[in-house]
Formats: sequence, structure tokens, C-alpha cells
Amino acid sequence: MNKFAGLELLASAVLVMDPEGCIVYANPAAENLLERPFKLLYKLQLKDLFLNGDELLSGFEQAVAQQFADRRQDMILQRSGHEPLHVHSIVTALDHPETPVLIELRENVQQLKLDREERMQDQNKENKELIRNLAHEIKNPLGGIRGAAQLLELELPERDAKELREYTQVIIKEADRLQVLVDRLLAPNRLPQVIADVNIHEVCERVRSLIMAEFPKGLTIKRDYDLSIPEFRGDQQQLIQVVLNIAHNAAQALRMRMAEGDAEIIFKTRVVRQITLAKIRYRLALDLHIIDNGPGIPPNIRDRIFYPLVSGRDGGSGLGLTLAQAFITQHAGVIDCESRPGCTDFRILIPLP
Repeated sequence: MNKFAGLELLASAVLVMDPEGCIVYANPAAENLLERPFKLLYKLQLKDLFLNGDELLSGFEQAVAQQFADRRQDMILQRSGHEPLHVHSIVTALDHPETPVLIELRENVQQLKLDREERMQDQNKENKELIRNLAHEIKNPLGGIRGAAQLLELELPERDAKELREYTQVIIKEADRLQVLVDRLLAPNRLPQVIADVNIHEVCERVRSLIMAEFPKGLTIKRDYDLSIPEFRGDQQQLIQVVLNIAHNAAQALRMRMAEGDAEIIFKTRVVRQITLAKIRYRLALDLHIIDNGPGIPPNIRDRIFYPLVSGRDGGSGLGLTLAQAFITQHAGVIDCESRPGCTDFRILIPLP
């Protein structure tokens, strides 16, 4: 039996160290926080994990020397190629010669993330209700406007029919355009249509082929897949739409970099364990990232990108990300985004069987 089994369900990251300062155990929360599986963490030292791990290393050395029972402090741990970690660290001396030190890392922003997820869930419900009511209010008179324009076209005098038909056609075409918009507004309220086993990599590959066909020059789409991810029940067409909406937005934001030939989008898949989504604890979840090296989301709309009709692009409908959030919510998942100049990362989490 694993003597550290009791640490598996903890929400905070736990590392158990040997006398030489090497990691001999990391719980699932530590794997998630450090973005590495245990097989890559095993036997690593603190200096291999953090660029500024001196304070943590000092705490480890003092714990080995039994200078304290435990030491707590807030710190910012720098990592190569990753965002810094804002954590509250607890270094505890254990009364065991083979594993003398336990280090617990509690991410200070974790509660903020949970609160933000909860707010987004509430906002999504309000958005769906608002959109549904608005769409129905538009849809009913829209059919009457189109029908009246068609009847008017039939009653036009012969001598003026050709000239005046141009105006009735404008009414009909604009009514059709608004009908398409209304249908898209109502789409988030439709439940998944075809539930089947979904392979997330088939979804990503389908989107990749569509994006590369539309943007064949100057754009590279890289794959960083964990092929061990199991299939799960879901609506494949909805998930294709989600990934396509995000990737297409990214590609359009990368037009300037495409001209320079260094535009890049990354599809990255991982599995996370023991994670809470919308207040429900799941043993496993899909962790899908769609990352681009574009200019980033404008700060003035960064907190509102999932709201309907909010767009950072001229001519954008502002519905793509609203649809994406609605579809992911219907799969019991969550979607979030972190953005800065040079890196925008959309993260999708969906429970796995």
C-alpha cells in the first residue's frame, strides 16, 4: 500500500523530499500545479524546478537539521517558460530518515480562480436567458417583415418592377441575414444533439485542417498531444465548433505575424486529476489549451470576452466565445483565458470517465 495515499485527495500541492533534496513523491495537485507528471518530477531537486528556489531550499535544509517543526511563508516561484507561481509554502520536518521533509504549496490565486469560475457560470446562465428572450423578440416580427416584402414585390407595377425590386430585395436579404444571427443567438440554448464517444484529438485535427485551409501561408499549428487521453461522451460537432471558434479568432488576430511568417497556434492536451469544476470534484478531466503568439486580447474587454456581442475585432459578431462557453458548460466543463502580448491561452476543462 502506498504510504502517501492519504495525500492523494488533497487540493494543495505536496512534495515529499529525501535527505538529498530530491522529490520522491508528488500528489496529483502537485502534478497539476507544476504541470508535470510524477515520472518527470521524481528525483528532481528544487533548483531544477524553480529559478529562485533558494528560500525554499534553505527551508528544506533547516528542516533536515530539525531547526523547526514547520515554516510558512508567501513567495513567488519563478519557472523557466512558465508563469510564476504565487504560493503559500509550508515546509514541515518529518520524523522519518528516508523522507525527512514535506513541502506543501498552496496557490494563493486558487480561490480567486474558483470564485471566477463561479461568477462565469452565473453569468453564462444570465446570458442564455437574455439571449433567448432577445432572439425570440426579434424572430417573430422578422418573419412578418420578410413576408411583407415578398408580397409587396408581387404587387409592384410592371413599369417600375425592375427598379423597385432592388429595394424589396434589400429588405429580404437583410431579414435573412438577421435570421441567421438569431439562429446563432438561440444555438447556446440547444442541448447536445448527437451524444457519442468523442476523441478530442480527432476534434483538434479536424479544426487544424479547416484553419490551415483558410490560412495556408505564414501560420504554423503545432500539436502537443497526450495520446493516453480516453474518449468521453459528448457532442462532437459542438466541440468542433468550440475549438474552431477559438482557433479562428486566434488566426485572425495573427494576420500581422502571418505576414512575417512566424504566426503560431498550439493545440495542447493533458489530463488533470482530482480537480473541482463548478463545485463538483472529478477524478480525471481533459485539459485542452489553445495557445497563440498574437498581440493578446485588448485589456478593455479582457474580462468580458465571453459576454454576448463583445468583440475585439471590427466586423466580429461577438458570439463565437459565447457559444463556446455555452457548449462547454453543457459538457459539465469550464473555459477560461489568460492573455498578454505574445501569448493568449484558452483553457478548456471537461470531466473524463
